[in-house]
Amino acid sequence: MKKLGLIGGTGPESTVVYYHDIVYGVQKRAGETVFPNLTIESLNVFDVLGFCARGEYDALTRDLAAGVERLAAAGAEFAALTGITPHIVFDALQARSPIPLVSMVETSCAFARRQGCARLGMLGTYPTMTGDFFQKPFAASGISVVTPNEAERTYIGEKIEQELEYGRIVPETQTEILRIVRRMAEEDGIEAVVLGCTELPLLFAGLEPPVPCMDVMQIHIAALIDRIVHEE
Repeated sequence: MKKLGLIGGTGPESTVVYYHDIVYGVQKRAGETVFPNLTIESLNVFDVLGFCARGEYDALTRDLAAGVERLAAAGAEFAALTGITPHIVFDALQARSPIPLVSMVETSCAFARRQGCARLGMLGTYPTMTGDFFQKPFAASGISVVTPNEAERTYIGEKIEQELEYGRIVPETQTEILRIVRRMAEEDGIEAVVLGCTELPLLFAGLEPPVPCMDVMQIHIAALIDRIVHEE
């Protein structure tokens, strides 16, 4: 088996899911007495959001690269980020990384191609929704990615930072997010909604949105399990 290194803490709630689902996913694949050897380097999500808000992408790259170097020093043979927002500097980070990185954006795009998607809505942190690093691979594959309007992007970004990063699920927020998705389905013609923040599945648990949800975290986790057990 290959040893995985995870950049966690971006945020903590998603890191918990990554650890649990990877460990037991590998066990299901490899046998009851098998748990994978992996290392987690936990960084501060609020540092990541601050770097993005200030446009300090070189500093963000350095911070993430230092974390990846520590993972490599611990014996990790490949690594992944447990948050989507840090993927804004993924190419620069990969160029500096001593080990291969598995992109959440690329695994999600490959999944969307296999599903035959043509037009997707995408929710995420404010930097993710207003940037183009997530949308570019999809556009290259002929898949349109639509984001909410400016007021909705601001609202979603605030709720992720002020509630979901702390593991808080607020019913009023769930109601409003569903309204946004419903509006995008009716006005923008989206076929599915991409949960473009690894904390968003917490908010959607138990809900019935008007279109299917694409959980990029679970798509990424499945790809990482494949790589751990040499089935990439």
